[in-house]
Amino acid sequence: MRAVACLMVLVHHLVLRMNFYKIPPALDVTFILARFGNHGVSVFFVLSGFLLARPFWLALDGARPIPSLKIYAMRRAARILPGFWFALTVGFLISFTIYGFPLDAELVGRYISGFFLMSQWHWRTFFPVQGDGPLWSIPFETTCYVLMPIGFLLLFHSKLRSRSILASRLLWIGIIALSLIGHWLVVTYLPTDTAGQGWRYGFQGGAKEWMPRYNPIGFFAIFAIGVLAAGIQTILPPRRSVIYDVIGALAIVMGAWQLPQSIGGAAEGYAWLGIPYQFPLLPLAVAIALCTLPQSLLLAKLLDNPASRYVAIVSFGVYIWQDIVLTLMPQLFPSSFGAGSDDVLGGWIISSLIATAIIFAIGTLSYVLLERPVIQWARTRENRITQPLIA
Repeated sequence: MRAVACLMVLVHHLVLRMNFYKIPPALDVTFILARFGNHGVSVFFVLSGFLLARPFWLALDGARPIPSLKIYAMRRAARILPGFWFALTVGFLISFTIYGFPLDAELVGRYISGFFLMSQWHWRTFFPVQGDGPLWSIPFETTCYVLMPIGFLLLFHSKLRSRSILASRLLWIGIIALSLIGHWLVVTYLPTDTAGQGWRYGFQGGAKEWMPRYNPIGFFAIFAIGVLAAGIQTILPPRRSVIYDVIGALAIVMGAWQLPQSIGGAAEGYAWLGIPYQFPLLPLAVAIALCTLPQSLLLAKLLDNPASRYVAIVSFGVYIWQDIVLTLMPQLFPSSFGAGSDDVLGGWIISSLIATAIIFAIGTLSYVLLERPVIQWARTRENRITQPLIA
């Protein structure tokens, strides 16, 4: 699932480099569908909620204390911050050294807000740097990292945790409902003005167009569906069955079918309550797949393969570095992606293959040289925290 989300977002950003006016008519639908690879962001959020919530559900159902929030925070910081800070800083540096943006208080303020994971709360800081657009989603996700344990603290409260397993899942549905109400309040009462709104005004104009429908509370609703999926998956019978293959396959089809539903509308796929990426059907499809695929027979063997594992492992590095590569290429090589060529499609294909190879190479180096060492270091710190003191 992580590999699919990674490739969806990468294809989306590659397609954005194609001149849509010069696409061969036979490929129109293919490129239009690929344009909606941005919906992979929703897959990432559901998956994160699913993976991070499992230890909490297992502890809740097993009548054990809530997992250590200190270790939880340490793991999240070790996994996200080193790579994010590095890519953020590189994006910031190239924004005024290569792209020529003025090094003023606005640019510095956006960088600082992103560095401290607070850029998600206002359109002026929504994109923390000019040189790396996809970094907007990392502070959004860290907000979910904070809100999820708060929700579980309520479920672990002595007056609530004595309830049945089913009741705890129903209570989490209540938390999803609260997040949807919060999203509705933000959209209704915190609209952005229309001055300078739109992508023709650059990143900040685009942010003004996205907000308030793009807000951390609404994205937590997507994330929280993944949390609920983890709560369901942990209580399913552990045996494998072909029934899970059937349900998982239907969920994949349901999720894939959401992409063409965005055709003719906004590229962001605004749906229920204005939440992007075909909410709630796409997140629900991903959630159902996450519940069933681990216990399937055929699909588990087919989808869990060395290629998908590799893409999943380096996916974070691929995500945070892809826009830097794709934006730098036309700066350094103006003919990239078929610009000025008679064979636009051929030029775009060649440049896309070269860019993909570079992006995966950087993503691999990011994981091997930066992300993995910090993760391993954090695990040694965890051992010191959990190891009992010897008198």
